[in-house]
Amino acid sequence: MLQAAVRSVARSALRPSSVAVRALSTTPARRSGGGAPQLFGPGAKPGEIATDDVQATGLERIQVLGEKEGIEVFDFKPLESSRIGTLADPIKVLSWEPNRIIGCTGSPAESHELLWMNLTAQKNRRCPECGSVYALDYNVNETLQLHEH
Repeated sequence: MLQAAVRSVARSALRPSSVAVRALSTTPARRSGGGAPQLFGPGAKPGEIATDDVQATGLERIQVLGEKEGIEVFDFKPLESSRIGTLADPIKVLSWEPNRIIGCTGSPAESHELLWMNLTAQKNRRCPECGSVYALDYNVNETLQLHEH
């Protein structure tokens, strides 16, 4: 079966093609006329060591540029641990996605080992160690285009 697949690929590769072949990654850059996308840094000049400002890309670049402006792009604050969440009053976890991984260390904080849980918009989660209940505060924003896996 593998030999048949290799033969069919080899035959198609040997046939002359009437379509011009070029790298797809170069086509849009030439036609757009613009420079590098904003999520890519300019890179280091020859002979220099790159810093985070010039070499960071994607979400890391957004975070670096935000720190330069004094803006906290990502919420790194820990979840509320001053109380135990109940079914009637769960601890709300903000999310832009329909699911999120959270960690519970108990109430008061550090009262038990860190336990990781998958929290979804459909179902609240209860920590098996301390019993605290967490609910996802899913913020649906139709205009926000996030990368889907």
